[in-house]
Amino acid sequence: MIKVEIDEGSGFCFGVVTAINKAEEELAKGETLYCLGDIVHNSREVERLKTMGLITINREEFKQLRNAKVLLRAHGEPPETYMIARENNIEIIDATCPVVLRLQKRIKQEFLQDAANNEKQIVIYGKNGHAEVLGLVGQTDGKAIVIEKAEEVKKLDLNKSIRLFSQTTKSLDEFQEIVAYIKQNISPEATFEYYDTICRQVANRMPKLREFAATHDLIFFVSGKKSSNGKMLFEECLKEEEGLQKTENDLIFIGKPIEFDREEFFEH
Repeated sequence: MIKVEIDEGSGFCFGVVTAINKAEEELAKGETLYCLGDIVHNSREVERLKTMGLITINREEFKQLRNAKVLLRAHGEPPETYMIARENNIEIIDATCPVVLRLQKRIKQEFLQDAANNEKQIVIYGKNGHAEVLGLVGQTDGKAIVIEKAEEVKKLDLNKSIRLFSQTTKSLDEFQEIVAYIKQNISPEATFEYYDTICRQVANRMPKLREFAATHDLIFFVSGKKSSNGKMLFEECLKEEEGLQKTENDLIFIGKPIEFDREEFFEH
């Protein structure tokens, strides 16, 4: 007999849920609402909101808007976005996640303290080009250094002071690996401060997700293919599966219902 269980921690994070709720509230008023970028990296949810009237636009389209209402998603935006909105009489419905908002303010404060001297490197552990990271780098007038993987830490100037931050959905283990390397190799003449800014709703899911993966024979991991959070959590499942010497057929990434193979499921 097949027993199917759903991980209790599955679903969107609270920041994304808040953004979706705000979109639904505004759409219920019957007015035109734009969203700058996909509200969430989940094609099914984007399509659902589209049927309700939400219009997704890119940055170039946003610059051309006038006298409109635009939702900013949970990922956050750089200062330039707010400046354009003011100039073009765009009403902003700001759904930036409060965790991201606090991180933006902390990075901006650190940058402004050193703007005149340029004695520190502001480093962000995150994915280049990701919406959240664009918003974080924007707090430093584009001067922050982004590293995507632990091995990239070697490109930093270890003779110069470092302030390290992280995209909220990155791996806590790899962040700690980066911290350890800098601590061990930075010049005694330089200073190093790091801020663990990884969202705990994400980080706390990892050990539970590993346990869930270890106690089931077959895992279907359902996530948007463009989701950084989804990819990171999937990799955690993959590590657990490899540790148990399971095959790639025991852990399957699914982005849409059409990708679910019923025959494969019942043959497993």
